[in-house]
Amino acid sequence: MKFVYATGGRENYFKQTTVRDCVTRAIVNATGIDYLEVYNGINDEAKKERSSKRKRTTSSARNGVYTATAKRYIERTLGWIWVPCMSIGTGCQVHLRPEELPSTGSYILNLSGHFSCWKDGQLYDTYDCSRNGTRCVYGYWREPTQEEKEMHKEVLSKQEEFKEFCEKQKVELAKKRLEVKKHNDKIKKSYAPKIKKLKAQLRKLEREMNSKLLEQPQLEKDAWAKHCISKEWDENGEYDREGL
Repeated sequence: MKFVYATGGRENYFKQTTVRDCVTRAIVNATGIDYLEVYNGINDEAKKERSSKRKRTTSSARNGVYTATAKRYIERTLGWIWVPCMSIGTGCQVHLRPEELPSTGSYILNLSGHFSCWKDGQLYDTYDCSRNGTRCVYGYWREPTQEEKEMHKEVLSKQEEFKEFCEKQKVELAKKRLEVKKHNDKIKKSYAPKIKKLKAQLRKLEREMNSKLLEQPQLEKDAWAKHCISKEWDENGEYDREGL
């Protein structure tokens, strides 16, 4: 297998050589786009990521990119087509070998833990990552045809229209919410005196009820005493024999 040393033009912008920019490098080598443009595009795509327990760091064009982020950039921004080489339960079907990969055209390879470029039957990378032809190829992205490019442009234009529509709806919704808030504030302000008066009356009724509840035990004791005298029973509930 022929190997071509290719950095993608990284040395034109950065001096550091020990970096993990395989995604950026593979895209540049396959598409011919300027290194810095791809570098900035991937970092912009990384800003849309959400952190989780398994994903505590964000992608970086310099230090490593998650496959999902690279996939979004390659398919949505560049419009390249994904070709899977294996599925769940099938095992490795395609290896990084000339006889198992297309002999013409440019491709972005998704390998086990690595991205690389395959162009016209040759491997473009900073090192031979084939592992003597045993490295598994999960799939690759190919350049779209002219018809597919036009379809991609149409999809992008519709997406932009949908985004504009959503933004307008957000603005309208914000205006409606502001109007509702103003209306509610107006209602609260108009009913504030009545509510204040009702609360004062409620507090007065509560005080009166509490005072009556405190007086109730004494009233019951007095009533029992009167009953005992009238029936000639003492307070312990025994009949008063001395009164006979």
